Amino acid sequence: MKSFRKACFLFLILPLLTGVLYSPAIARDSWPKNDPITDEWNAADLLIARPLGIIAGVAGAGVFVLALPFTIPTGSVDKSAKTFIVEPFKFSFVRENPDEDM
Repeated sequence: MKSFRKACFLFLILPLLTGVLYSPAIARDSWPKNDPITDEWNAADLLIARPLGIIAGVAGAGVFVLALPFTIPTGSVDKSAKTFIVEPFKFSFVRENPDEDM
């Protein structure tokens, strides 16, 4: 029973100790501006994320139309339109191409 307690204690304390030791490495900027990987992320943003944003905007327009009977009585048509239509199209068309936030 004592060995089981020691093993449980070790398995509980070991991740805490390693987390303390490696946390400064996690806190640094993981993608510096001159890193060649950022080019691949920019290409993925342009070729994958933005077309998916357009698809989400079109699908959101359909959901918006389906939700109109529920949003008109509550007066939340503007919020619904912003959420389902405006935000996906902003994501696709308004952002800068090398987006620093992604």
